[in-house]
Amino acid sequence: MFSPHPLLALALGLALAGPALAETALMTADTPAGKILTDAKGMTLYTFDNDKDGTSSCYDGCATNWPPAIAPANAKADDDFGLTERKDGQMQWTYYGMPLYSWIQDMQPGDMTGDGMKGVWHTAVVRD
Repeated sequence: MFSPHPLLALALGLALAGPALAETALMTADTPAGKILTDAKGMTLYTFDNDKDGTSSCYDGCATNWPPAIAPANAKADDDFGLTERKDGQMQWTYYGMPLYSWIQDMQPGDMTGDGMKGVWHTAVVRD
């Protein structure tokens, strides 16, 4: 079951209504691995161990394979979710300071094929 994070309802509405296809609305999904973060289409979101101090280190080929979760222009941070500026000026969602990404090889909602990739990519599991 997918549900929006309550504090991101505005961002969800803006992302679904806005023309920018790259914008990511954050949702949650219940899976056998627990509650995870997804985009509005139910695609799993991931964190990258090489990111430090809330800053993305995934660019070029990395960002092609692991598209960053881009926030709508007027998105606001809250206690758990933040924003980090990418080199191109776009804002990327973070969860507890870790930038969020999707994985190009996940083909349908619920896929988590990027989890554990190269020992540095991890499904973004919702913290209690």
